[in-house]
Amino acid sequence: MSLAPAVPSADAQLPATRRDIAPLLLVPALMLTMLPLVGSWSTWVTLTVAGLAMGMMIFIMASGLTLVFGLMNVINFGHGAFIAVGAFSATLVLLPLRSWLEMDSLPVNLAVLALAIVVAMLVTALLGWAFERLLIQPVYGQHLKQILVTMGGMIVAEQLIHVLWGAGTIAVPLPTALRGAFLLGDAAIDKYRLVAVAVGLVVFVAMYLILNRTKVGLLVRAGVEHGEMVEALGYRIRRLFVLVFAAGAGLAGLGGVMWGLYKETLTASMGGEIMVMLFIVIIIGGLGSVGGCFIGALLIALVANYTGFLAPGIALVSGIVLMISVLLWRPAGMYATGRG
Repeated sequence: MSLAPAVPSADAQLPATRRDIAPLLLVPALMLTMLPLVGSWSTWVTLTVAGLAMGMMIFIMASGLTLVFGLMNVINFGHGAFIAVGAFSATLVLLPLRSWLEMDSLPVNLAVLALAIVVAMLVTALLGWAFERLLIQPVYGQHLKQILVTMGGMIVAEQLIHVLWGAGTIAVPLPTALRGAFLLGDAAIDKYRLVAVAVGLVVFVAMYLILNRTKVGLLVRAGVEHGEMVEALGYRIRRLFVLVFAAGAGLAGLGGVMWGLYKETLTASMGGEIMVMLFIVIIIGGLGSVGGCFIGALLIALVANYTGFLAPGIALVSGIVLMISVLLWRPAGMYATGRG
């Protein structure tokens, strides 16, 4: 039997994203506006690349959160636990293989980093599966209870990190080949930030293709629109949604590894500390919109970088100001979905 009746046409699904290009212009418009204000070309390039790298890492961490909300209608305040657990799980590879990371060999360094990312994503995906089974399943459709139990889950996860890895901070070594910077004229561009930009783009493209060009994405979107219809066709949508939740947790683990290497120190509270920023990103982008989340992450990181240079006094509230400005323009976010 065909799934066609359960899924809206492509034109019906993405009219805003395809026809409404105004949000897409915000990032380049912001970058060009800041060039004369910053004054120096080299400083502007450095700030912009740093902002894009930070935005990509924020997107990776926020994408799992907006994916779970958009497809499963679950508000997960415990998402920060997956970020922290992913970062700490990576130390199971990064610390024992520290000598390999200290080798000035890009292939060796990237191989160790890739192994650490795989371990982190597997651990957090498994944790996400257990989290959904034990905490989320009993409170589907009850947002207040979801907030309470997921916040409790994050507190428990932080304490477990203290038990397993200790209460102190852990220094994580940045691979030797990714230290330093490329010089573009007078502008210095950190090597690791270029890697972060590349990883973020890969994640975004992969999510877009999976959700829009594969059978799994077709089933997920059909389950969101007409779950009972898809169940009647013999597909276990609930089981598929569990996999979506685990995938969202795995993305948080990936983001945790990238963020931890960016900071070069890990703390059990690192996930909770960034949760406010992640929620601002998904509110700006539109609840449940992966594309909106991508634009929102870039905007909030670029604004933070530019204001930190031009007006350090308001840098800490730049994200709130950006969110208010976007919501005054579009109260439901840049690309709001039906779920939002």
